[in-house]
Amino acid sequence: MTRGVVFITAGETYTLDACDAARSVREMCPGLEIDLFTDLPDIVPQGVFDQLHKIDNPHRRSKVDCLPLSRFEETLYLDSDIRVVADLSSMFDILKRFDFAAAHAHARNRSQTNAVWRHEIPDAFPQLNGGVLLFRKNAGVMKLLADWSASFSEAGFAKDQVTLRELVWLSDLRIFILTPEYNIRYAKYLKVWDKSEAVPKILHFKKFNSAAQGAGSRKRSLLSRVFG
Repeated sequence: MTRGVVFITAGETYTLDACDAARSVREMCPGLEIDLFTDLPDIVPQGVFDQLHKIDNPHRRSKVDCLPLSRFEETLYLDSDIRVVADLSSMFDILKRFDFAAAHAHARNRSQTNAVWRHEIPDAFPQLNGGVLLFRKNAGVMKLLADWSASFSEAGFAKDQVTLRELVWLSDLRIFILTPEYNIRYAKYLKVWDKSEAVPKILHFKKFNSAAQGAGSRKRSLLSRVFG
């Protein structure tokens, strides 16, 4: 059974950000293969990824089109503004019992996060954050991903999580909700969690997005970017 990590980017900034993110995966999880789907494979340094896949018609959410194309039987998708800070091997063991896993969106009271597509859904069933997705390849998951790709272009929302929420709500898949340490959206949690409460696994911070921080941000050290 093949297990691996997939990044999906369009444009130079996000592609180079994914290289930084992939290096953190390589450091913490040296046994995992890492692939990149991108429209700019020629700018990717050698040795960062195991395989590169060219995106011919990129858009701002190429993720929804490329996820079904993962060559792995078990895939961990990560956004480019992520740093892995612990071994993630045990995540894949979740797929022995579940088909698909993600963490809840953190900012659950924003209008975009509460947006309705076709059906009213209970507030107690919030959006899933699309930056960390774990899934195994089977017919049900492939249908979910295909429907997500189609619905994103049809629905017209800026965020892909709106349609994903409803598709998961209507799905018969076995869904697992990842604990917050696998998709930490704000550095404040690093200051309030005791080690007996939770140990950070995946940091998903806006400060890792070079487009938001300026060209010089990539040169800053990981520690300064997390804690500075």
